Amino acid sequence: MTFELVVNDVPADVLVPRLEALARESIAARGRFAIALPGGSVATSCFPRFALADVDWSKTHFFWGDDRAVPATHPDSNYGVAKKLWLDVIEDRKPIVHRMEAEDPKLDQAARRYEHVLRENGPIDLALLGMGPDGHVCSLFPGHALLEETEKLVAPIFDSPKPPPRRITLTFPALFAAEQVIVVAMGEPKAELARQVQTDASSPLPVARALRGARSGMLVLDRAAASKI
Repeated sequence: MTFELVVNDVPADVLVPRLEALARESIAARGRFAIALPGGSVATSCFPRFALADVDWSKTHFFWGDDRAVPATHPDSNYGVAKKLWLDVIEDRKPIVHRMEAEDPKLDQAARRYEHVLRENGPIDLALLGMGPDGHVCSLFPGHALLEETEKLVAPIFDSPKPPPRRITLTFPALFAAEQVIVVAMGEPKAELARQVQTDASSPLPVARALRGARSGMLVLDRAAASKI
């Protein structure tokens, strides 16, 4: 499937109305809205705006695309960033939060528990993803065996090429089941990757595969990231 390309120097200007619309549609149709969150620059730049969005947070299920094997209070925790910038702001409206317990020493069991929770409360309506400098999304890295997973929705990863090596991640089957996948990339270092994703219909990059396989896909770039398109 083709995907939509949007260029805007303030991605939150695009994402907030899309978030609000998808939430309204999902709650009207199914009584709940499920979103999977990224970490990184997408979180730090967009989450404060998202916290002010017109959404019924009491009917919103929060999932994560991936998280690292660190405590929730660690600065590298994707959950910890979301809690500080978004979830704490809307805490009084009782959002339904499903944290990845990636710090569990039994990582495979933690991944199975998360998959059970996702199957019980999903599928995801909006999978919001960042794009790594190597084209990875979630913790799905180029050349990694998890790219070929076809059944599990959630998987442990013990050998991430980007530290720390231990993580939990959604897989392509989880992303492909989402109603919409939105990838956000910012900055000139992402420009060549963005060009490949946009122009190469057979690109093996995880981000390209995520967008190609999505039911509905969108790539949101700032002008620097779109400079080679």
